[in-house]
Amino acid sequence: NTPFPLSVLLQVGFFPSECVELINDKVPQSVTNSVPKPVSKKHGKLITFLRTFMKSRPTKQKLKQRGILKERVFGCDLGEHLLNSGHDVPQVLKSCTEFIEKHGIVDGIYRLSGIASNIQKLRHEFDSEQIPDLTKDIYIQDIHCVGSLCKLYFRELPNPLLTYQLYEKFSDAVSAATDEERLVKIHDVIQQLPPPHYR
Repeated sequence: NTPFPLSVLLQVGFFPSECVELINDKVPQSVTNSVPKPVSKKHGKLITFLRTFMKSRPTKQKLKQRGILKERVFGCDLGEHLLNSGHDVPQVLKSCTEFIEKHGIVDGIYRLSGIASNIQKLRHEFDSEQIPDLTKDIYIQDIHCVGSLCKLYFRELPNPLLTYQLYEKFSDAVSAATDEERLVKIHDVIQQLPPPHYR
């Protein structure tokens, strides 16, 4: 059917379109899948490099010892934070509540807000794994910033203190008809909190 001999077409390097038939659709899928795809030298080197890199990565503990990795305090899951810090209760809450018990028994301690710059300063110190000296004049004169910091910590928990999972049960408990029934139901739901949240 071709106007030229096949040898001439091969030398020239093209076939007339009417002489060409695509066979892709006729090749079984199992055959095309079984043909290994060639890996370039460059690609092979990259894979080797990535494997070596992943195997030689230092552990989280070593990074912490070197001071390269710092654990977040704010916005970190409560259980994860306590596991990493080795505490039963977050240090930020322990420090702040002890300070409030000693110096902050004033009207509106958790209602009124402190000065934003003082709150941010305290937050930064706790996030830098330091325990700030709350007895400094700047904090004694602005006791509300310590209460605000506690609220900020709770507000930024990814899973709230009373947990999303128990939200409906807490909601039902506080809607109980009598005070006595409400107290029993709330006590029951509190017992279901995960240990870090319960503590």
